[in-house]
Amino acid sequence: MWRRVKRSFGISAPKLSVRLHIPWYLRWSMTVPFVLATLGLAWWAYGNGLELAGFHRGQTQEELTKLREQTFKLTAENKQLGDQVAQYERQIQIEQASSKETSKQLKNLSDENARLQEDLAFFQNLTAMHGKEGELGVHRFRLERDKMPGEYHLRMLLVQSGQRIKEFNGNYQLVATVLKNGIKTTQLFPQNESENTQFQLNFRYYQRVEQSIQLPQDTQLESVQVRIFEQGAREPKIRQSINLS
Repeated sequence: MWRRVKRSFGISAPKLSVRLHIPWYLRWSMTVPFVLATLGLAWWAYGNGLELAGFHRGQTQEELTKLREQTFKLTAENKQLGDQVAQYERQIQIEQASSKETSKQLKNLSDENARLQEDLAFFQNLTAMHGKEGELGVHRFRLERDKMPGEYHLRMLLVQSGQRIKEFNGNYQLVATVLKNGIKTTQLFPQNESENTQFQLNFRYYQRVEQSIQLPQDTQLESVQVRIFEQGAREPKIRQSINLS
C-alpha cells in the first residue's frame, strides 16, 4: 500500500500538464482562413508562372474556340464532299451501264445489218440460180459456240427454187457427232417429243432457221448434220453436214 502511494505522489510519479481548452469552432475559424489564403497564394503563383512562361489563358481559350469552329466547318465540308462523291459515283455507274447497253445495242444492230446485207446479196442472186422446180437447198449453214459451256448455236437458210412451187411442210433433225473419252458417239435433236414443235418447217420460198443445242461439258463437238424431212416421209429429203467453226 505504501509503495503505491509513494509511486503516485513521489518523485517517480507521472507529470501533470495543464492545457488551455479551445472550442472546435474557434479552432476551425482560425484554420480555414489560413488554408484559403494558402490556396489563393498557390493559384496566384500558378497563374503568374503560366504568364511568365508565355501561356495566356484567355488567348488559349480563344484559340480553342477557333479550333472547334474550324473542326465543325471541316466536318461539314467533308460531309458535303462525301455526298458529292457518292452522287458522282452513282452518275458514273449509270453512265457506264448506259454505255454498255448502248454498245450492246450497237453490236446487235451491226450484226443485224451485216445479216441483212448478206440476205440482200443472197436474194439478189437467188433469181439467177438455176435449178429444178421446187428443189430444196440449204444455204448459209453455220455452227458456232454459244455463251454457256457445252452450248452451240446453229443457223441456216432453207430455200425452194422455182416460181410455181407448193408450200413445204415437214421438220428437221440435227445429228451431233461428239467425242467423249476418245470414243465417237452421236446425239439426236430433238431429244424428246416436247421439243418437236421447235423443229417444224412450214414455208413456200424460204425459211431462216436458228437453233441452240446443249451438250454435256465433258464432250467435244466435231460436226453436226442436218436432216430435212418432208411431212409423212421416213427418209430425209436432204442431208448436209458442217464442222464446228
